[in-house]
Amino acid sequence: MQTGKSKKHYAYMLRCADETIYCGYTTDLSHRIKVHNSGKGAKYTRSRRPVQLVYQESFSSKREALQREASLKKLTHYEKVTLIYQMKKLTR
Repeated sequence: MQTGKSKKHYAYMLRCADETIYCGYTTDLSHRIKVHNSGKGAKYTRSRRPVQLVYQESFSSKREALQREASLKKLTHYEKVTLIYQMKKLTR
């Protein structure tokens, strides 16, 4: 049963301690980051903690967010860093 409030879906990127970038999907960003940093998140991030949220986009549907996550994963490291930089520049 769904309440009147619609759920947001997020595609996000984390900067890992080794400077790699992890892309993911969630409906609760703060909880998901805590899970990653606790070592119970994705296998990839377990040995690369701590992680820091560096990019996020919100969507009204799970499908859109998962499609965006897939497209983010296809970017090169340089393209991801450029996107993160551009987003930070826009939000200042």
